[in-house]
Amino acid sequence: MITRRTFLKGAAAAPFMLSACATGRKKMSANETVNIGLIGLGGRCKDIVDNSVGVPGMRIVSVCDIFQPDMDFFMKFQPAGQKWTQYTDFRTMIEKENLDGVMIETPTHCRAWITCHAMAMGVDTYIEKPMSLTIAEGREMVRCARHYKTVTQVGTQQRSMPLNNWASDLVMNGAIGKVKYVHAPNFIAPLTWTPKPGEPMPAGGSDTWWDVWTNQAELRPYRNDIHHGWATWKDYDGGGISFGVTGWGTHSYDQIQRGLGTSETGPVEIVLEEAVKDVPAGNFTERPIGEDETGSPFYPMLFRKTDKGLESIVGPRAKVRAKYANDTELLLHLDADKSPGLGCRFEGEKGSIEINRDRIWGDPIELVQGADRPEPQKIPETQAHIENWVECIKSRKKCTADIEYGHRSTTLCYLVNIVRDVNKVGEVLKWDPKAERFTNCDEGNAMLARARRAGYELPKLT
Repeated sequence: MITRRTFLKGAAAAPFMLSACATGRKKMSANETVNIGLIGLGGRCKDIVDNSVGVPGMRIVSVCDIFQPDMDFFMKFQPAGQKWTQYTDFRTMIEKENLDGVMIETPTHCRAWITCHAMAMGVDTYIEKPMSLTIAEGREMVRCARHYKTVTQVGTQQRSMPLNNWASDLVMNGAIGKVKYVHAPNFIAPLTWTPKPGEPMPAGGSDTWWDVWTNQAELRPYRNDIHHGWATWKDYDGGGISFGVTGWGTHSYDQIQRGLGTSETGPVEIVLEEAVKDVPAGNFTERPIGEDETGSPFYPMLFRKTDKGLESIVGPRAKVRAKYANDTELLLHLDADKSPGLGCRFEGEKGSIEINRDRIWGDPIELVQGADRPEPQKIPETQAHIENWVECIKSRKKCTADIEYGHRSTTLCYLVNIVRDVNKVGEVLKWDPKAERFTNCDEGNAMLARARRAGYELPKLT
């Protein structure tokens, strides 16, 4: 039976249980099978399993979750012919199964802690997005990956879509001239938790389990709306509900980074343009959808039909503007009812190109009608992303969504959250993307990291 003491004892020992990867794993042959373990058996992990079935050269051998009822339910989805071993401690799983990699699909507030311990134990990592809860935490994850020479893939799948990359390269290579503006959505911020009385534990729950699930965050009485609604709250995520800053914004802002060729840097200024208010994500109406609306597949996720018409998701939002060193401006203004959704629109001297999830549009349209334009992806979007990770595990090459790229895109999300929390409307906050600090805002710098609860500190590099 798992206890907090044995769980944390395993964490303390983890840096000393190293496999070949921690000192530079050798390349594998193309026909070798990569053995994978899954950590965090929720709905997203079910999608991962579905998308892994067609990945050549990969085998899921074990699964891990600290909540036995979730494990029991998840085992129903074990594909025919596979036999998964179950674990409640991921370190024990890594040690006993001699894994090549793990896929970390836990709540956001747990990801950095698990990822860094897994890297220290010598396995390669696939990390769900957003990869971290703070900017400082994300930088430490990158340091850990480089120190242990691990292959990392962050779950921003558009980086493995040929059409997205082709259009991004058009932008980078000057098809629209110098990029003057990038237009992207004005995403919903996370909410702040207010104290509430505890509720009875669910069947299979315990104080020990809840302590471990809470990880780095403040230990509060059990609440179902934390357990199953964690993506809503700032202490556990950066805005994970539909049209949220880190839920959808990680994809959109990563597309910005890819198209601008700034995957390893970030903006130098960020400005809050208006006060934060609870407003609808968009003003949805029944209307014809234009061909240029690349975000239209996502509209149904953002409203529901009621007797009064279409009702939009409502949450705290405020327009934000940012600028890169080359004077390209990001205008994070767009509503959800006619916007690029999970992408963005690049506006240059010669026209504009909008890039979304395997959909693009140009103005003039000829910009995106080249003879070498790839067809839309024929396999599931996540499958291609996992395939790239597996190939890189074997070759030891950098993945399409390497951890540094994921960190920079996640940083852009948290800069939006921070500038809103600082709440200095109209004031230019100067950001140093190399030092990853504000040069004129101590309040913002105080939000780059958070105190971690004892026992859930990130491991020291060894």
